[in-house]
Amino acid sequence: MAIKPSLFFVFLIYFTYYFTEVYSLVEFTNVQCESLDKDFALFEYCFLKSVNRSYKYVSLKVKLLKLPVTKVKVNFAVYKRVNGYLPFLYNITLDACRFLKSPNPNPIVLFFYNIFKDYSNINHTCPYNHDIVLDKMPYHNVNNLLTKILPFPEGNYMLEGHWIAYDIDRAITKFYWSLT
Repeated sequence: MAIKPSLFFVFLIYFTYYFTEVYSLVEFTNVQCESLDKDFALFEYCFLKSVNRSYKYVSLKVKLLKLPVTKVKVNFAVYKRVNGYLPFLYNITLDACRFLKSPNPNPIVLFFYNIFKDYSNINHTCPYNHDIVLDKMPYHNVNNLLTKILPFPEGNYMLEGHWIAYDIDRAITKFYWSLT
């Protein structure tokens, strides 16, 4: 008789954990790209493609017009939508050339790097003498990073990136997503 109640409690604990586990989902909602210096860089394309209900990806291509580029900084800021988009937790500026030579162990910087590294050609050090391409980055990669590694509360967010070359703001990218 002692075995039946203990087996019952094991199943009760397992099912309680299983049914109370919260699963978050990140889903891209929009992407915007803007070239601030059209003599320096132009966006050939920048879009969010919905293949079906469960698979969306982002692609963009930047044509660099003044090559080679040897001095690049990036400012990443996260915004949360609350009566408009307001700053939320992170606003980081880093020297991209120095970071790619020896990655910074800062977990937030590595988080942003891990979002883009597998789908882009910006994973080498300066100088850049070619176009920048982010090809078919699905939200599944971002989903894993935002829900398991760096948990966020539910809501609508925007990741804004200012791309700065030679200390002049050259382009802005905005990635919008919802976390449910």
